[in-house]
This record gives sequence, C-alpha cells and structure tokens, in this order.
Amino acid sequence: MKFKDMPYERIDFAKAKAELSEIMEKSKAAKSGEEQFEVHKMFYRLNDKIQTQVTLCSIRHTIDTTDEFYEKEQNYYDEQIPEYSNLCVEYQKILFYSPYREVLEGKIGQVAFKNMEIAMKSVSEEIIPLMQEENTLVTEYEKLLASAKIPWGEETLNLSLLTPYLKHKDAKIRREAQEKQNEFFLSIQDKLDELYDKLVKNRTLQAKKLGFETYTSLGYLRMQRNCYGREEIENLRRQVKEVWVPFAESIFEKRKERLGLSKLSYTDEVVYSPKGNPQPEGTPEEILQAGQQMYEELSPETKEFFDFMMDNELLDVFGRKTKAVGGYMTYIPDYKAPFIFANFNGTSGDVDVMTHECGHAFQGYLAAADPIREHADIGMETAEIHSMSMEFFTEPWYPLFFGKETAQEYTDMHLEDAVIFVPYGCMVDEFQHIIYDNPNLTPKERKQVWKDLERDYKPHLFYDGLEFFENGCFWQKQHHIYSFPLYYIDYVIAQLCAFEYKIWMDKDRKAAWQSYLKLCRMSAAKFHTELLEEAGLETPFKNGVLAKIVENLKK
Repeated sequence: MKFKDMPYERIDFAKAKAELSEIMEKSKAAKSGEEQFEVHKMFYRLNDKIQTQVTLCSIRHTIDTTDEFYEKEQNYYDEQIPEYSNLCVEYQKILFYSPYREVLEGKIGQVAFKNMEIAMKSVSEEIIPLMQEENTLVTEYEKLLASAKIPWGEETLNLSLLTPYLKHKDAKIRREAQEKQNEFFLSIQDKLDELYDKLVKNRTLQAKKLGFETYTSLGYLRMQRNCYGREEIENLRRQVKEVWVPFAESIFEKRKERLGLSKLSYTDEVVYSPKGNPQPEGTPEEILQAGQQMYEELSPETKEFFDFMMDNELLDVFGRKTKAVGGYMTYIPDYKAPFIFANFNGTSGDVDVMTHECGHAFQGYLAAADPIREHADIGMETAEIHSMSMEFFTEPWYPLFFGKETAQEYTDMHLEDAVIFVPYGCMVDEFQHIIYDNPNLTPKERKQVWKDLERDYKPHLFYDGLEFFENGCFWQKQHHIYSFPLYYIDYVIAQLCAFEYKIWMDKDRKAAWQSYLKLCRMSAAKFHTELLEEAGLETPFKNGVLAKIVENLKK
C-alpha cells in the first residue's frame, strides 16, 4: 500500500489496555510453553497495530510540523505511551517468570529475555508522569529547532534549507550563513538552556525513583546495552584519544593545506577543497532514480527492497519549510514497510540519505521476514552498522550521482568525514556522561565542560568570532543530546565496524557483502558482540583494534 493511502486511526488506549490485560490473563492460564507462545502472538498483533498508528502519526507530524491535527495526535501519544509501555513491561514479567520459560526462550531467544530484564529495571508506574513530561520537553525542543525562519535574500529558510550555504564553495557565503545560524541560536539560547536543564533534572529524578544514583546507569538500560557497559565505552574513548584524534587532526591539516589557509576555522573545516564539496547532479527526482539503478545493480536483495520503497512511496525526502529537521528511517509494522524521512537540499547529504538511511531500511525490509518480533529489537550500535556500512558498499555507484571525476572526490571526502566524525562522537558521549553524573551543573558550567572536551577531541577548533559556538554551546544544536540521551556513542561503535567492512570489501568484496547480508538477517537474534563475531568482525572495544583500523585506513 502506498504511504499516502495508509489509514490513520487514533489508538484508544483504554481499549488497548483492556485487550492487553486479557492477553495477560490468558498467558498466566497457559498450560504449556507452546500455548503461552500462541498467546504471545496475540501480543505481537496488538503491538503491531498500536505501533503502526503511532508511527503513521509521528511521520505525518514531522512531514508538516504546522499540521494541527497531527500535532495534537503526537501530544496525545506523548501522554499515553509511557503508561501503556509500563503495562507492556508487566506483561513481559509474566513471560520472564513463566514456569515454561525454557520453552519460550527457545522460541524467542536469550537476548529477548535479557531485554525484558532491562525493561523491568528501567520503568515503573511511579515514573509515568515524569516520562510523559520528558516526551513533552523533547517534542518542544524538536519544534523549537523546526521553527527557525532565517532570512536569506528574498527567501526564508529553516535549518535544513540553510545547510547548502553553510557548505558553500564561496567562503563569504559560508561565513554569512554561519552568522545567520549563529544569530538564530543566540535568539533561542535561553530556551535551549531551560529545556535542557528540565530534561536533565527530569531524567535524574526518574533514575532516583528507580533506585539508581544517577541517570547514567538508567540511560544505559534505556539504550538496551545488554552485553557491554561503561567500562568498555570508557576504554573505547581512551583509545580514540590516543590513536584516533591524531589521525583525525592530520585530516584537518590536509584540508587546511588543500584550502590554502594558514588557520582552519569552523566555517571552513566542513569544506573539502577550494572547489567546494562535491555536489550531486540532477534534480531530487533524478537522485531517487539513480538510487533505484544503484540498488538494482548492487544485488537481487537490494533491488527487491528499493522497488518496494519506490512503488509504495515510502521515501519523503524533498525539503519543505514546514518539515522537521534531519532525517530518519522508521518502520510501519502492519505493512512490513520501512519509511525514510529526509530533507534533500542539493548537497552531498542527499546521497548520504540514499546510502545511510537506505541501509537502515534495507535491514528492516529483510528483518520483516522473521516472525519473531523480538529479533527486530536491535540495539542502536548494531543498527548503525547496517547504515554506515551501506555507505561504503555503494561506492562503485557514486558516479551515478556525481559523474566520474566528482564521484572520486566524494568518495575521498566521505572517507575523511567518517574519520573525523569519530572524535566528535566520543566527545558528545563523554559530555553526556559528565552532565548526568553531575546533574546540578549550571548551564554555564555545562558549556565549560563542552569547551574543555573540544580541546581534547578537536584541538584545532577555531570558531572565529561565532559567539554561540565560542561560548561552548555547539552541543545544543545536536538534537540527540536532548532527544536521545547517551545514543551518540552507538554511531562511533558502528562507524568503526563499518571501517572494518570498508577494509574487508577492498580486499574481498563478495565475502564482505555476504557477511553484511548475514549480519542484517540475524537482526537481534544474538547479542551485539556475538553478532560481530558471527559476521567476522572484531569488536572495537578490544585493545588494539582501533590502531589496526587506523593503520589500514592510512594505506
């Protein structure tokens, strides 16, 4: 079914809770593991129905943030979902403590039961009002960013539509765009401080009520980290500071030399060469057509996937002033349909969508064939491997978007950007650890924490008079910090694994692709570290792995 034809109907949570309560009673009364699993399939169907309508609402709200109907619907779900989620955890407790657990574990796997244990520790009825408030604050932040109306000549731009000018080949235009962005963020700075302060205090109080000392421990559970913890992540960040930061700084040095500058400013560091960044050729429609050809030629599996996406109009990628910023992939269960949201703006970021978000969507499409819903409950560190690795697997088709010569420049720039992302990703993660470990820091103190981390992870950084950023506020435009706490390190873990695929495919493309397909199809049937081992990848938590990746990438 085409996305526009998918009917939306508000979920009546009173009825949904009554239906779930009935399922719970049937599960308790089951006389065998097989019978209890049949009841569990009823839970699948109910959850799919709910998730489908919630997702349709969310997509349509982000497609047009001025649509009053879907704004009200989104507010409704922000209020209702925490309470329903808590009831779902109560249902999971029945399975977790079932006398037939061994049979159930054989059906849905050990990972599912570990995730149930995590869920049981991370929610309770007592904190439902706080979770509702958190949802409201996050929605308010996202709407605040989407509200940007930046004057540009005779136009008025939002943050997404300003992006091409932030990366323009003309240094004067880049500077003007940065000043406009700086001006917008300064105008909302007090509100940004207020929202984040409320979010930190809200999340900290949730943690206290659940028996945790700080939100950091609760945040790990919320991110479903079921086979590694803080020690492994701290060790990863240590290795990044030791071996990766010098590597990334050498990339920035090359950019400075390529641009013929004596000092590399923040305005300039996002530009690959004096000619500017490689730009895709053609209209947004032509980029979609090139993507269809690319996936048709990449493999039979990707052809089937992308034809499905195009036939059912499951990509909303054209930039519009009332759309939410950013991009994402989500999944609509009742239609077994991935959906991609993005804001094409004429930059190479449009091609990134065709590779990165399609990597997520491709995995979601493959996973739809698995009848065990818990297997789709993938940790973000694994999910991002699917997307970031697809960016490398599609390299041979870049000429479809750029032409031959420009495609090579994009390939080189893409690899450089991936390298210099890693320290930034770790900086975002360490910042959040410090903030949630010290929830009483003032807004000014939080900004000083960020400035200190910038010296560790990006020592070359020079904002050249851009007040908002010089004041240590860059993190306030990184929406994950507000909306998805402790998420960002998952990008780093995945990027490092994607580099392993990059190195592998340069040596044996066929074997690397078969490993990638295997990883996608396994979904969350095994723990993250086990998935890597099964796919033939090394975990980046292991000492020496990062140094090995750096050595290979330098070649």
